[in-house]
Amino acid sequence: MANSFQVRDRFAAGAQYIGGQLRPGTSGRTQDVVNPATGEVVLSYALAGTADVDAAVAAARAAFPGWAGATPGERSDALLRFAAVLAERAGEFAYAESLQCGKPIKLSREFDVPGTVDNASFFAGAARHLQGQSAGEYSGDHTSYVRREAIGVVGSIAPWNYPLQMAAWKVLPAIAAGNTIVLKPAEITPLTSLMFAQAATEAGIPDGVVNIVSGLGAVAGEHLVGHPDVVMTSFTGSTPVGKRVAEVATATVKRIHLELGGKAPFLVFDDADLEAAVHGAVAGSLINTGQDCTAATRAYVQRPLYDAFVQGVADLMGTLRIGDPFDESTDIGPLISHAQRDRVAAFVDRARETARVVTGGEAPENDGAYYLPTLIADAAQDSEIVQAEIFGPVLVVLPFDSDDEGIALANDTPYGLASSAWTRDVFRANRATREIQAGCVWVNDHIPIISEMPHGGYKASGFGKDMSAYSFEEYTQVKHVMFDNTAVARKDWHRTIFGDR
Repeated sequence: MANSFQVRDRFAAGAQYIGGQLRPGTSGRTQDVVNPATGEVVLSYALAGTADVDAAVAAARAAFPGWAGATPGERSDALLRFAAVLAERAGEFAYAESLQCGKPIKLSREFDVPGTVDNASFFAGAARHLQGQSAGEYSGDHTSYVRREAIGVVGSIAPWNYPLQMAAWKVLPAIAAGNTIVLKPAEITPLTSLMFAQAATEAGIPDGVVNIVSGLGAVAGEHLVGHPDVVMTSFTGSTPVGKRVAEVATATVKRIHLELGGKAPFLVFDDADLEAAVHGAVAGSLINTGQDCTAATRAYVQRPLYDAFVQGVADLMGTLRIGDPFDESTDIGPLISHAQRDRVAAFVDRARETARVVTGGEAPENDGAYYLPTLIADAAQDSEIVQAEIFGPVLVVLPFDSDDEGIALANDTPYGLASSAWTRDVFRANRATREIQAGCVWVNDHIPIISEMPHGGYKASGFGKDMSAYSFEEYTQVKHVMFDNTAVARKDWHRTIFGDR
């Protein structure tokens, strides 16, 4: 691609961002960043080793007292400048995100980048509202109040499907609360995370507050999570890797926030607007080529609408335009890699033995990591294609009869990250929002997220929240402060230790 030299030039000094400076990794190993639409290597860089993690943590630790000691207004002002820099660089961020991920440029430009700017603006405001409980005399003889304080150095790990937004979700609440952070992006998609950290520096956020180590999970990631000077870790990724993160983190008694896998149900009742449900299913299942932990992956449709829904989704999937991510008309880009494409294809091929592939189910003939939008019907509820996270452009649709059955099927999975219910009946909608076990239940839509509302899961989808003021629960320490109001040397309760009343 014509602009690949600019990427190499921009990161010529290295793909580690430590203490406000780019530097090379010291692991002795290199990593290629590959455009999945073409297979072209757009950057080759030296991976981080444990020494780089140590340096980044040391930079974050050195920056912590000054940043934590800044007033909420000072941190807020810095984050407002940060949001402005991100907005000014919007075109660069969209280009780099599509280059390293293969997502259509319209998705990067209209979803990833604006969402990131909005997150920064939100946390600029939220930084001024880190409040504890109001003071009060709860014992009668004392005044109590609660402080909410920064916890220290945060070490976080982000995935490859939304590198820019995940950097924002990890970094922004941490630093708005007064912490400093070391973020490890996925080694195959570090570009926008590095650019994000550079933008923070340009906005005047002090060196060492935001640091990036680009390395392998088994090396840089494990060392970061287990580092004795890291007090909390936030991880987004698969449930199996999340279990390993928890194992390493708990060995040093760290706080943990885990946002893990998903298998979102898409529950269509028989009174739903069929056209809206069809369009919602296609958009909700195929966003980012299905590489989204909240994507609609299991559609349960009440039997009177089932056949029409299957046909409508198949027809609409057939109209989507697959192609060059930088072509404005492209709807569906490639998967992140050929290995991921082959993984998705293997799921579909195994499903063919017991289920029906209605449309798609194959890779088009080109050099990229593409896979056709795929609809599968007539699968068994306990089958792999229904229960496992595929992370590709695959939607499975199953019928149900009663409302009880539909909600039970929706909950019949280890995961609980997101879901949606489609109905015109307010009582059905309210029941679905109460009884579906997921961190988010959309009604008559699927996918939209907003900075003001929390994002996180139930069950094997993890715990803790990204975005919103609720995320501060992960990144702050609550401290009780109590003042004696009596000015009496010998307190009444002392008699339980010495003397009589």
